[in-house]
Amino acid sequence: QVQLVESGGGPVQAGGSLRLSCVASGVTFDNYCMGWFRQAPGKERERVATNDWRGNQRYADSVKGRFTVSKDNAKNSFDLQMNNLKPEDTAMYYCAATNYGNCRGPRFEYWGQGTQVTVSS
Repeated sequence: QVQLVESGGGPVQAGGSLRLSCVASGVTFDNYCMGWFRQAPGKERERVATNDWRGNQRYADSVKGRFTVSKDNAKNSFDLQMNNLKPEDTAMYYCAATNYGNCRGPRFEYWGQGTQVTVSS
């Protein structure tokens, strides 16, 4: 059974930093595409960043230059470093995985429960 567990969310002031972590069990990351998504109240879910099976990373325009993902296959972990946070980054953040290794499949099959990030001005 595949399980993704996120941690590291919480309250932070604008301009601050947080590091979210996602640890997987029941699956080895090596050939998977991993992603971080977020959803704010009343808004659609947004793809924040992805890391494909070759290590290629892509970021939403809204977070480029501020957020960085890192994948550790040995630890089966996938982290999201968030710097210079803004109030508009406030959302529930979800870790997800798909066996479409190039991240171009129709869906992410596995999802974590989410961790809340709240940025105050």
